[in-house]
Amino acid sequence: MDEHGAITRGDISKKQIALVFTGDEFADGGTIIADVLKKNNVKASFFLTGNFYRTPAFNSVIRRLKSDGHYLGAHSDRHLLYADWTKRDSLLVTKKQFMKDLNKNYKRMKAFGVRKTDAPYFLPPYEWYNKSIARWTAEMDLTLVNFSPGTRSAADYTYPGMSNYKTSEEIYNSVMNYEKEEPTGLNGFILLTHIGSDNRRPDKFYLKLDELINALKDKGYSLTTLQQLLQ
Repeated sequence: MDEHGAITRGDISKKQIALVFTGDEFADGGTIIADVLKKNNVKASFFLTGNFYRTPAFNSVIRRLKSDGHYLGAHSDRHLLYADWTKRDSLLVTKKQFMKDLNKNYKRMKAFGVRKTDAPYFLPPYEWYNKSIARWTAEMDLTLVNFSPGTRSAADYTYPGMSNYKTSEEIYNSVMNYEKEEPTGLNGFILLTHIGSDNRRPDKFYLKLDELINALKDKGYSLTTLQQLLQ
């Protein structure tokens, strides 16, 4: 658990990795990701906003992911920013607003046959939160999770012109370099990328997912579900 109250890594003594995908307004990689995961016999976790679950064009992808046995979780209903970017302890939502929004997310999930008890892990929007958010999440009988720090995998949403833009090759290398240089490698890692990205991004990282999975398997890693990773 990190200093802000979220679980960010599993057992570092085991060569296990959980692939996690988040989604809000883009789903262009959905079918490709699902195909690659099925080809490699890998189960992953998808944290999607109410906005995503509400979008009719995304319904077939959601149903495909569920039928393939992947974890479908919550990522807030309206993709709210909970805390100030520079003063993390300064909340931008009240407890009532937080709980109402998250309950709406779970209500949308129920339409796809996903109950709250099926999805006990919650990954916050923007992957940004503080101790208050962690406490409120626990009060809703949920567990707050976030990606493992150290790589640039979450930068796959960026596109040229953004100050933090990273190419897919740079993202891939950041993962493999971390694995090589750190004593515990990627053991217990929660590796986060996105199910889609802005069309201004020319090189979609999900097109390297098959390469990444095979490289990790070659290094002896087991790609497991988030539930198994955190047991």
